[in-house]
Amino acid sequence: MNIEIEHRETWLHQINPSFKLLTLIGIFVFLLFIHCLNLLLYLSFLFFLLLWVFSGFSYRSVSLMILPFFLVFISTASSMILFGKGETTWMKWGLIHITEESFYRGIHVGLRTIVFAILGLLFALTTRPVKLFYSLMQQLRLKPKYAYSFMAGFRLIPIMIEEFLTIRNAMRVRGVEERRGIRHVFHKLKSYSIPLLAQSIRRAHRIAVAMETKGFKGSGQRTYYYRVTFSKYDGYFLGSILIMIALSYYFSIHLPIFPTGDVRYGN
Repeated sequence: MNIEIEHRETWLHQINPSFKLLTLIGIFVFLLFIHCLNLLLYLSFLFFLLLWVFSGFSYRSVSLMILPFFLVFISTASSMILFGKGETTWMKWGLIHITEESFYRGIHVGLRTIVFAILGLLFALTTRPVKLFYSLMQQLRLKPKYAYSFMAGFRLIPIMIEEFLTIRNAMRVRGVEERRGIRHVFHKLKSYSIPLLAQSIRRAHRIAVAMETKGFKGSGQRTYYYRVTFSKYDGYFLGSILIMIALSYYFSIHLPIFPTGDVRYGN
């Protein structure tokens, strides 16, 4: 079973996966300490622009992928807006209390969720899993038995999906899918889970025996089919991140969108 969306490789695909991972983790930590709404707004826009232009996927595909995160943005922001604290009341009706401060804090929390989603999607769309695990082994000294185990598990996902579809088609031929009622729901659950679990146990055992036979214990020096190194694109990536942070800081001071600074309560 091969599910793949057409895309082109950009310079983001050439970045060392370990370096990209550590850089994005650093950005995640940095974003946790940003409480300026305008700074976070400009960062969200620039990171989205980076994803939109250089992900290698079509604009339609990127839009469909990012759309669910806007629903998360609405739900996260609305919970803070409707039930937050503040002194300047805009509307109060029962438990709902919307203030100016809660509105800005809700937008801030929602934007932080969007930024996390954009950066995570950027990493997922521009990083090949195989190169990621090879990079973790070569640059971050991850033990081969763990890296190859994750790669084997990743490769098993489409196989399990294909087996699930095969079982479902077989049950449709036998007329099981047409039955209704609570009793038949439990029957279908057992009919799916037992074969899939049995196949997974057998396949996991065969993979474990094969890996042990091939010496995937992490002892001694190993050679790698893929050699992952650092390149100039790593510097381009780090430089672009620093430039986007600097531009966001400059625009948040000289061209603010919201008339507020620190959105923390009491500031």
